[in-house]
Amino acid sequence: MPPIFRPLAAAVLGAALLAPAVAFAQVDTYPSRPIKLLVPWAAGGATDSLARLIGARLTVRLKQPVVVENRGGAGGTIGTSAFVKEKSDGYNLLMATSSANVAGPYLYAKPGFDPIKDFTPVAYVGLIPNVLEVSAKSRFKTAQELIAEAKKSPGTINYGSGGTGSSQHLSSSLLQKVAGIQIVHVPYKGSGPALTDLMAGQVDFILDTGSLGHVKSGNLKALAVASSKRLPALPEVPTFAELGYKDMIASAWYGVLAPAGLPPAIQDRLNAEINAVLKEPETRQQIEMTLGGIVSDGERPAWFGDFIQSELKRYAEIVKISGAKAE
Repeated sequence: MPPIFRPLAAAVLGAALLAPAVAFAQVDTYPSRPIKLLVPWAAGGATDSLARLIGARLTVRLKQPVVVENRGGAGGTIGTSAFVKEKSDGYNLLMATSSANVAGPYLYAKPGFDPIKDFTPVAYVGLIPNVLEVSAKSRFKTAQELIAEAKKSPGTINYGSGGTGSSQHLSSSLLQKVAGIQIVHVPYKGSGPALTDLMAGQVDFILDTGSLGHVKSGNLKALAVASSKRLPALPEVPTFAELGYKDMIASAWYGVLAPAGLPPAIQDRLNAEINAVLKEPETRQQIEMTLGGIVSDGERPAWFGDFIQSELKRYAEIVKISGAKAE
């Protein structure tokens, strides 16, 4: 090797040898500063509630603040597409949803992210069945009354959603198909604003996930559950199957992702800490009884990655069957 190139070669070799040591040092001291947990929806919905609950418990366990940041719009795809550009060092996490991460790619021509290549799976949180809810002051006392009115006067009943492709949108599109009704979609930048308008009587109903707190407070009435069994949190509310609509099964799942390239040691650390949070009796009870959720049993990142791939295949059919269209 010519003498002029020897210093350069030594520098390159030194950098190559130093890189793993730096990476291990970062992992060993992780976390050393606040962590951002991005919610790609407006505040007040199920995704936001889960993120804040998990974030508060992680703050205690990691001894660093976990700060929830909301960035809603376009069915969760605006915040999600911005997220994948963040540095993958364990300080940027995403509260992922079935709506944005597996339905979004089928509903938006340019969602701004690849649902597999742009993410590192961290932890599966669980799922929440959709519940048909109306304002406490609504004239509808049962789901049968609402469906009967929709059949009698097509296009006069409307529903709120967290945006095109949200679980509220997809489940309501499915209800429209299985019940043979025509209803009007009113999209918002998140289920929080939709719930506010529902309670004010601006929309007729919502098929929401995680808003049982409003039901228990008396602001909303739950009329039917889109699950195979009644929810323990709402034992008096029938399933759609009990009302004659056996194919009306709908829910949303939630999990935590990082941008692609997260160091495996940090991935494993975060998975262990989030699973520990989900195993806390108080946390599980709050998710199950306040949000109506079914909590994860502590799945590993590899399982979550495989699950997302299988859900992408399943949602291709769900979006097709529901007739949901980007608006």
